[in-house]
Amino acid sequence: MNMLVINGSPRKHGRTRITASCISKLYQTDLIDLSGFILPIFNGEAEQLEHLQVQELKQRVAQADAIVLLSPEYHSGMSGALKNALDFLSSEQFKYKPVALLAVAGGGKGGINALNNMRTVMRGVYANVIPKQLVVDSVDIDIEKAGLTEPIMNSIKELIQELSMFAKGNPDV
Repeated sequence: MNMLVINGSPRKHGRTRITASCISKLYQTDLIDLSGFILPIFNGEAEQLEHLQVQELKQRVAQADAIVLLSPEYHSGMSGALKNALDFLSSEQFKYKPVALLAVAGGGKGGINALNNMRTVMRGVYANVIPKQLVVDSVDIDIEKAGLTEPIMNSIKELIQELSMFAKGNPDV
């Protein structure tokens, strides 16, 4: 399965980035890290489509068999960086494509609103968001070692197994 992980956090040293990197390393997947993958602010103007990063984003999402979206929860929604990136995409890249959602919470404050926000946007581009979703809490992340706890890694493995059931290609991830 050709899986693409998208870190939706603009923070270079945040928990969402650690989580996205761990998933990408574990499954040896492509990773778009929005903390360094700089896009213009979407305005709907045609000339933005010529921007090299926008073209690369569209191409990499289109080529993936499945997508894993991660976002911190900011003010009861996904990050502005992730929403901005998704605004450059459409059903052309996402139609019927399986998508897994993870929110990275800041310590007992939920993450469910970010998940719901991502699910709503993905529905707008005709993506096939899988039923299973996951909130990764700050207690699940070892910032110093840039790693995740074993229980959350097991939950991530279950999430990716479900994603692979919906994806084209090899279901044995």
